[in-house]
Amino acid sequence: MLTAVATGVDEPLTITEREVPEPGPGEVLVKITACGVCYTDLDLLQGHWPIARFPVVPGHEITGVVTAAGPGVSWPPVGTAVGAQFLGDSCRHCDYCVRGEQILCPRKRITGIVMDGGYTEYAVLKADFVTPLPEGLDPVAAAPLMCAGLTAFNSLRQGGISGTSRVAVIGTGGVGTLAVRYAVAMGARVTVIGRSHRGEAAARELGAERFIATQDTDPGEALKAWDNCGANLVVNASPSTSAAAATITGLAPDGWLVLCGYDPEPLILPTRVMVLNRLHVMVNPSGSPHDLRDTLEFSAAHGILPEVTPIGLPDVNAALDGMAQGSSGRRSVITFD
Repeated sequence: MLTAVATGVDEPLTITEREVPEPGPGEVLVKITACGVCYTDLDLLQGHWPIARFPVVPGHEITGVVTAAGPGVSWPPVGTAVGAQFLGDSCRHCDYCVRGEQILCPRKRITGIVMDGGYTEYAVLKADFVTPLPEGLDPVAAAPLMCAGLTAFNSLRQGGISGTSRVAVIGTGGVGTLAVRYAVAMGARVTVIGRSHRGEAAARELGAERFIATQDTDPGEALKAWDNCGANLVVNASPSTSAAAATITGLAPDGWLVLCGYDPEPLILPTRVMVLNRLHVMVNPSGSPHDLRDTLEFSAAHGILPEVTPIGLPDVNAALDGMAQGSSGRRSVITFD
C-alpha cells in the first residue's frame, strides 16, 4: 500500500510502499477514502509537537470503510463508512474517559502524531475511536470535518451558544468559515472579525450580519457597540493569540472567549474588566468521539461541508509547502481510488 511517512523535523514526507497491516484486539482495518491535509500535520513537520513519534504516518482527518476487525471487535461492522479524528486513543478508565471526555484524558494518544494516521491506503485504528458517517455525507468533502469541523462546532458548544447568542468569529480560514456556518445554522447572530475588508463580502455570504476590520477600528470597542452590550461568545479561529486578546473588552457580561487558534505568545488579558463582567476564557482542544458524532450529524442535517481540493498522495509535500507559504487556497484532501 502507498504510504507517506514523516521521518523527522524539517524533512519532507517519504512516499513508500508498505504491507497492509492487520488489526489487533480492539482495532479495525480501514481502507482510506480520503484524508485532509491539516495545519497540525505541518506543525508536526516543523517541530511544534515535542511528543511526536518518528517515523509516523501523519493525518487525522480520515474517512474510509471498515474492511476487517480485530479479535473481540463487533462494532463497527465490516463495510461501515467511518471517520477518524485527532484523538486516536485514551486510557478508558480515568474520570475524564468514563464521563465521555476522552479528549481530556492525561494519557490520550493523537492520530498522526504518536500513532499512525491517514496518509496511507489502509490504516489500523481503534474501533471505539472511529465514528460512522451519516448516510449521504460525501466522504471526500467531509474529511476536514474530522478536525476543522469538530473544532469549530465544539468551540461554539463549549462556549454555550444558543439561538439568541451574538457570536463573533475571528478569521475565516477553514475553521473560521465552518464556525460562521455552524453558528448561523444554530440561529445565532454573527460578526466576523478580519484584518482588512478583503473577506467582508464572503463573510456576509456565509450569513454574518456584521464585519469588523481591525485595520480600521479596535475590535473590542466595535463589539461592545453591538446592541450596546457586546458579544456573548468570541471564537478565535486565527493563528494569533493577540487577536483573541484584543476582543476581550467586547464581550458581554458572562461572555466567553474560546481559542481554537493561537500562537506561542502568552495570552495577556485585563483582569479588572474580566472581574467586573465575570468573563470566561478557554482553549478548546478538538473534541471527544461523541462530539464528532454530533458534528457530523449536524453537518449532514444542514448541508455544511467545506470546499476542498482533492489531491493524490504523491502531491502531499507540495500541498504542505503551499500551506507553509500561505498560498494553499482551499483545504487539500488526499484521495485514494
